[in-house]
Amino acid sequence: MEALPFLSSTKAKLGPLYVVHGDEAFLKRHVIRALIKRTLGDEADSQSVSTHAGDKAIFAEVFDDLDTVPFFDTKRVVQVENADPFVTKYRGELEKRLAHLPETGLLILDVKAWPSNTRLAKMIDNAATVACKAPASYHLAKWCTDWCASHYQKQLPADAARFLTELVDPEMGVLDQELLKLSISVGAKSKIEFADVERLVGNSHTQDIWKIFDAIGVGNAKVALAILDRLFDQGEEPMRIIGAMSFQLRKLAQATRLTTQGISLGAAVAQAGVPPFKLKEAEAQIRHLGRRRLDRLYDWLLQLNMDLRGNSVLSARTLFERFLLKLAHKNEAVGA
Repeated sequence: MEALPFLSSTKAKLGPLYVVHGDEAFLKRHVIRALIKRTLGDEADSQSVSTHAGDKAIFAEVFDDLDTVPFFDTKRVVQVENADPFVTKYRGELEKRLAHLPETGLLILDVKAWPSNTRLAKMIDNAATVACKAPASYHLAKWCTDWCASHYQKQLPADAARFLTELVDPEMGVLDQELLKLSISVGAKSKIEFADVERLVGNSHTQDIWKIFDAIGVGNAKVALAILDRLFDQGEEPMRIIGAMSFQLRKLAQATRLTTQGISLGAAVAQAGVPPFKLKEAEAQIRHLGRRRLDRLYDWLLQLNMDLRGNSVLSARTLFERFLLKLAHKNEAVGA
């Protein structure tokens, strides 16, 4: 079973054993927290939950713990953290005990790998194995919208969610922290607007990114590079810069694709989500870049992102300078 459907389910009754597997720590924390809450309730006694380190856990001690009924609760939860070595060492013993687990206990095995072709895995119901894997990057914006509504009771429009995923590292824990800060910041408002994300997460540098593109639209590389230098001198994070750039450039690429469907450039730019006060500038940028460069924008942005994350020995400033020169040059063939 996937983690997100598990977290959204209302199933109250649990079995005696759950395997929580995968490498998404944020989802694991929430799944384990949900298992404990569903087993012991909101006001569980801390002594009813015990944790064993997987590399040091001894089988007999874990199950003695599991078999012991707590004083103040009707059930006990025993968690084995980083349980891969525990499962490997005691696989045979676990297979023998599966049919004799106490009804008064819940055993949680927190593992990274859980091959489905092992005898142990086949003995455990699929509903008792929860896979904690982050959604694909293109699904993260929708996850942000859904998570914000269910956990913070705030509406997050699709454009604001997409912008947020461009501005910060695409990790669920990081995104959750930003959503928490946004929900607190907007106070009693029921909706987190695009402007809220721009102001609180974008650190007000989105306007500088637009100025860079305005300079690119007229082929003025000198001005574009000067604004970029100022951002770096002010200590702006490279990933926030590429996030804001990607968000804007993808609108231009989308508008270009719409024109191939017979839509006028002005209408295409508006339909792609460019703010009304920037429509003319966006049209100028598209005309300057030309279809050939716009068709390659996604590949260039992906390469820049990978280089910034360690695929290149060049500094972040140099990587951005080369990218902007590729866009600002009036000769479309340059850098192609």
